Amino acid sequence: MTNTPVRMPAVFFGHGNPMNALERNRYTEAWRSFGQTLPQKPKAVLAISAHWYVNATAALATPIPRTIHDFYGFPQALYDIEYPAQGDPELAASLKDLIAPVWVGLDRDSWGLDHGTWSVLVHVFPEADVPVVQLSIDATKPASYHLDLGRRLGALREQGVLILGSGNIVHNLRAINFRQPDLAYDWATRFDADVTRYLNDGDTQALTEYHRHPDGDLAVPTPDHYLPMLYVAGLRRADDELTVLVDGVDLGSVSMTAFRLG
Repeated sequence: MTNTPVRMPAVFFGHGNPMNALERNRYTEAWRSFGQTLPQKPKAVLAISAHWYVNATAALATPIPRTIHDFYGFPQALYDIEYPAQGDPELAASLKDLIAPVWVGLDRDSWGLDHGTWSVLVHVFPEADVPVVQLSIDATKPASYHLDLGRRLGALREQGVLILGSGNIVHNLRAINFRQPDLAYDWATRFDADVTRYLNDGDTQALTEYHRHPDGDLAVPTPDHYLPMLYVAGLRRADDELTVLVDGVDLGSVSMTAFRLG
């Protein structure tokens, strides 16, 4: 790796079951491989996680973010995980000018690194040696807002910042089948494949109007896990190749598709 800044790729991970933080499987191996094959270590990570879904756009601006265990009913070993990455208050503050006139608040005490971020990063950067800033998802805004906000963040890639979206293209918890973890419902596979095709084709209208898809209501009953993907889609440039890192549907109704740009 060199010390000369290069344009960082952008990446989207389908994070799925929090237990992936502890497990070695084909999904987590793909996350680990991504971290090991980066052209250089990022200056910082800007993470957009499905689990910070609030009524505003905000950036985590604390120098030492806490690890949030935002789930229940799992083994104690999962609650024992701490991801001690530093924050980057300077990066968080710089977003105010970068995405203007979009307003962004600075959060110094109400949030931290939730499992949408750290369950992936424990594999991508297991030493927790890259600063991390989370950006919230504004639940009051339409899909087009999030795609456009991704575009506005693009300059960070030139500054050595890795932009990471963490959610799921398909995420229907009511349809999960724990008895058949390798099951993939037909509608989930169809929607996942079509969205991947829209990404390849750069069809941003189809991506933002996902509810028009015949399987859209089943695949995206709530937008929180889908929207992080739109941030990464908005970052795509003409010379960015889209590479699927891993694909598949877990537990019947949760897409684990992960892809990188650049």
